[in-house]
Amino acid sequence: MLLKIRFPSDELWSMRYLNTRMELTEKERQHWANLEKGYEGEVKFDLLTEKLTEERLVIHDLLLEVKNSYFQIDTLIISERMIYLIEIKNFQGDWHLESDKLYAANTGREYKNPVYQLKRSASLFRQLLQILKQTIPVEASVIFINPEFTLYQAPMDQPIILPTQISRFLKDLNHPPSKLNEGHRRLAQQLLSLHQTKNPYTILPDYHFDQLKKGMYCLDCHSLLSPVHKNLVCEKCGGHEKMDQGILRNIKEFKLLFPERKLTSQSINEWCNANISKRTYSRALKKYFTARGSTSNTYYE
Repeated sequence: MLLKIRFPSDELWSMRYLNTRMELTEKERQHWANLEKGYEGEVKFDLLTEKLTEERLVIHDLLLEVKNSYFQIDTLIISERMIYLIEIKNFQGDWHLESDKLYAANTGREYKNPVYQLKRSASLFRQLLQILKQTIPVEASVIFINPEFTLYQAPMDQPIILPTQISRFLKDLNHPPSKLNEGHRRLAQQLLSLHQTKNPYTILPDYHFDQLKKGMYCLDCHSLLSPVHKNLVCEKCGGHEKMDQGILRNIKEFKLLFPERKLTSQSINEWCNANISKRTYSRALKKYFTARGSTSNTYYE
């Protein structure tokens, strides 16, 4: 049973928005590309977990904290006798391990060995289970999801699942009968309640409201949208969406990028910078948010 689905992180959404509204550096574009590729790999694995049978609880994308140390779990699967902690990597191409160091074969560049990250997460998770007075054993694995990934010199004693081994891994995971009780379900709810919504490791470019491009941009080609009656239309690709839907989308973007700024009809008017009346913005804000403050200084939450 799936208890928590996966969504793009706030960091990934922010990078998508910023790419439209400012010029990213090569390093920033590479960081964004890595986030997109990682999310793509995680979603691929999510689809595979849908085939699990019997009673198992699946939680995707958990950010937890133990003794001021944060750790992320891509996928957690609770079965009757075991908890499976899974780290997913979407690396592509030829790689090799040498003295526990990971290198890309085409560049020779060294990368962080994901097994180290996995072992840290597993250790912190076991500490959390002790705090919660849980004794279920934990099995941790790194899954390389991309079929075009090859790892040379991979030691057999490491918790590494290669692309050709994923099907067998899932069959082995799915094989033992699993009957969950109230204790398993209570543990799952405890973990969900401990999920942290703000990731302290988020990396974003330095940006300011005044420097970003204003306007309402097409979801498909990222060109400016123009208001036509009750719709927003892209003159470049023909994409369109309802006016209210487009305004709400841009409000969410504004709130994510500038959580410290008050949400007002004036701020959204500046952000959207379209030929739309303030009354239309106010109507959308009143529809989806709660008004606060006095009439002359109204803001929305």
